[in-house]
Amino acid sequence: MRGKCGLFFESYRAEAAVFQSGFQKTCLGLFVAALLLSPWVLDSYFVSMLNLICIAVIGAVSLNLLTGVCGQISLGHGAFLGVGAYAAAQATMHGVPFLAALLLGGFAAALAGMVFGVPSLRLKGIYLAIATLAAQLILEYVFLHWESATGGSRGLSVDAPNILGFAFNNERRMFYLLFSIAALSLLMVTNVMRTRHGRAFVSIRDFYLSAEIAGVNLFAYKLAAFGLSSFLAGVAGGLWAHYTLFLSAEQFNIGLSISYLAMIIIGGLGSVTGSVMGAVFMTLLPEVLNGLSGAISDVLPNISQHINALREGVFGLVLILFLIFEPEGLANRWRLIKAYWKLYPFAH
Repeated sequence: MRGKCGLFFESYRAEAAVFQSGFQKTCLGLFVAALLLSPWVLDSYFVSMLNLICIAVIGAVSLNLLTGVCGQISLGHGAFLGVGAYAAAQATMHGVPFLAALLLGGFAAALAGMVFGVPSLRLKGIYLAIATLAAQLILEYVFLHWESATGGSRGLSVDAPNILGFAFNNERRMFYLLFSIAALSLLMVTNVMRTRHGRAFVSIRDFYLSAEIAGVNLFAYKLAAFGLSSFLAGVAGGLWAHYTLFLSAEQFNIGLSISYLAMIIIGGLGSVTGSVMGAVFMTLLPEVLNGLSGAISDVLPNISQHINALREGVFGLVLILFLIFEPEGLANRWRLIKAYWKLYPFAH
């Protein structure tokens, strides 16, 4: 129940609810409504940014499930997106309906993730990170040299999505498709985290020996985490393929894996909200830097090339600053802000 000075719960079910008050539901409804109306008032450039954010959200929440919730570090997430992208593209090229092709891409990525997740039974920490890095390098080699499936260095052209004869062939239509799948992905991960399987993932992350003593099958749950995470990554890759309409091996390199790792660190490990915040932050950061570069170049024409050269350094600096000053990410900062205003102006 809701009191005058906060939320009070009469059952564990009420406390574990995703939305604990009517106010939260109203705010979310208004936010979703604003997002759904935004493509009609924004130009195509800003709608394309929203589309990229939706894809990044799916990839980030999938990695956060594996690394933030289950504690299994992965440096091969970008390659799993690539597996899903190529599998979905090949499926649609051979006449498979788009939604079925998207699921096939997810299952192909899940299979690859589970194969490379087998060492997780014996490895953890930096050793597991090196094993997943090896998966990244192996899959990059496959993308570049399996020309019959990936097009090799020439790349692969992909058609726009088509569902029941309706073509998603512009930014506005793609937004509604990407937003719907991103929302379903967030809802799925949120509910997984609230189940006994999600609690098993957390127990493995926090202290795997105690989890094993309590009866958690470490190997099965680690493989399940790799499989589910890679499945969602494959879905994100399939959406990326049909959004950009072109695939090349360079799109799924180690830089992409590091970008997704940065998203969940900046947003907050183990948090669905943090995954969204990190995806938004890392997607918009390059655009903000481009805008600053353009503004400064109008005043100092010779400095723009130096700013472009320092862009990668800025990414690294931002990540380091977050690790030092906000190690729990933007999601924790948002929780602190809400806690401050909950009982304002009274001390608590």
